[in-house]
Amino acid sequence: MRDAESARADGDQLHNPAFVRALFDEMSASYGWVNLVSSLGFARRWRRQCVAMAAPSTGSRVIDLMSGMGELGPDLGRRLGADGQLTALDISPRMCDEAIRLNLKRLPCPIKVLNEDVLANSIPNESADHVYSSFGLKTFDQKQTYQLAGEVARILKPAGTFAFLEISAPPNNLLRLPYEFYIGKLIPLIGKLFMGNWDNYRLLGVYTRSFGDCSRVVPAFREAGLNVELRSYFFGCATGLVGRKP
Repeated sequence: MRDAESARADGDQLHNPAFVRALFDEMSASYGWVNLVSSLGFARRWRRQCVAMAAPSTGSRVIDLMSGMGELGPDLGRRLGADGQLTALDISPRMCDEAIRLNLKRLPCPIKVLNEDVLANSIPNESADHVYSSFGLKTFDQKQTYQLAGEVARILKPAGTFAFLEISAPPNNLLRLPYEFYIGKLIPLIGKLFMGNWDNYRLLGVYTRSFGDCSRVVPAFREAGLNVELRSYFFGCATGLVGRKP
């Protein structure tokens, strides 16, 4: 794994799928805890709100893209019931393993876990009633974001809905400056002290600062023919997208 400064200097490397896969493989043992801490404890609440935005119903077919450790799974499973179906897709094989172990094995609905790159996936056209993703958008550059939006449009059935969620840099300096210190300095220090790793967790701050917020990806989803609206959580510490395929 290259260190954070090298990755910061090489934008192509930072968003290279192989680099992202290796990063999250290495972080898989502790990522869930770090994600909770780096969101100031709000990640669980934001995920519940994200699930509610696209309003999945009993029996729906749902795709969770960049599913990580399957954290959306419990909330989705309760809504889908035994007649629904959940497909979780992530580029990191270790994250997929952790998703099954921690969050997906006891859901009431049938589960399929795909270890695939979302930009080159095997999901059939117009096979999903709803598409979700939490905290994965920041790992894409602009070109990849347009590809991702095209995949969402391809996967969704007509009238299908989607919801995305991402940690974001707050626009207000009173929040932005301490938040960037927290993400860029404090979280890597925690990673160093408790997990022996500084550089991997510093990259979370690198990705967050590079991403900004979800407003930058709205044009990509609109160009893909999707209706989309921007959402903000806790004064912009997280942002999201919610929309529908016409």
